[in-house]
Amino acid sequence: MNARYFTLAEARAILPQVKELMEHIQRARREILRLRPDAWPVLQKAATNGGSRAASDLYQEFCQLEKGVKGIMNLGVLVKDIDQGLVDFLGKRAGREIYLCWHYGEEDILYWHDLNAGYAGRRPIDDLVS
Repeated sequence: MNARYFTLAEARAILPQVKELMEHIQRARREILRLRPDAWPVLQKAATNGGSRAASDLYQEFCQLEKGVKGIMNLGVLVKDIDQGLVDFLGKRAGREIYLCWHYGEEDILYWHDLNAGYAGRRPIDDLVS
């Protein structure tokens, strides 16, 4: 990952890219969850007969999910939780390192939290966030 600091303005500027990539991740996740009940028997059979359509579909969805995660990480953004669609942008508040926090479905980056606080420690963005 290309870790970097983001100002709030910089994080908001790349948020549309993050949203698009997260949409791909969530779409792939939903499809994986839909296919998963049949996945294990299919994968077992694939090991002895060279594969199947269902195994191929599942693999394609995993590739899409991985592509989305890597795309977000290549922007310098941390993917924290795929199920929630949670990402953090490393930032600063009053000179201290923090995370600017966004999750799938939110329109904007509206929260921050300390590095060790996690999602439960989210607080609204204030004037001290740079």
